[in-house]
Amino acid sequence: MPTDSGDPFPTAVGPTLAEAGEESRTGPDYSQPSSIDALTDPVLHALATRRSISKVDSETPSDSDLREIIRIISSVADHKALKPWRFVIIRGDDRLRLGAALDEAAGVTRAPGEVNTKPLRAELLLALVASPTPHPKVPEWEQHATAAGAGHLLELALWQAGWGVMWRSGTLTNEPAVRRLHRLTDSELLMGWFYIGAVPERYRARLTTSTRPLPDPDQFLDTL
Repeated sequence: MPTDSGDPFPTAVGPTLAEAGEESRTGPDYSQPSSIDALTDPVLHALATRRSISKVDSETPSDSDLREIIRIISSVADHKALKPWRFVIIRGDDRLRLGAALDEAAGVTRAPGEVNTKPLRAELLLALVASPTPHPKVPEWEQHATAAGAGHLLELALWQAGWGVMWRSGTLTNEPAVRRLHRLTDSELLMGWFYIGAVPERYRARLTTSTRPLPDPDQFLDTL
């Protein structure tokens, strides 16, 4: 019969929970074949084939098309449905205003008639603004993640609709002159611009013959 030692917290015998967990770790189990087919599922195919197109042609989606795409991507995972993002359409001479703001932020002075041509690399730019709302259960970083998720869904939706997209940012993105141009509040964060246009035929030809593999998923997976 066991004897009561009088110690209400006797020393544990055997491995601790942490030690037992380490001993039992085996990693993911890949023995069951995958039922996922990215070739026949259009959504998965778009995910697998998406590419950033650095030089797009001049044709662009209309503002009505953009409105419909924004409506669709609002399904992004969004804790408490705060919708902590917004987009700003930049076309025509507004691109020159963006170039001037970037020059002001960089302290660049150009000769008369010269302009910053970087925002002119596409006829349509869409700025993504993270616009968090104070909430006791949803920290700001989580709302920034939601806004970034909306940006990634935007890229995928445009790609699936046949458009080329390049998400650009840089060290000047949230400098005062650039923030003023986008009418940001103190709590908002500019997360860059999507340069949008038609995919050039030379890119389409390369995409059909591309053999660039997707990264090994094992580097992104583990178990507790």
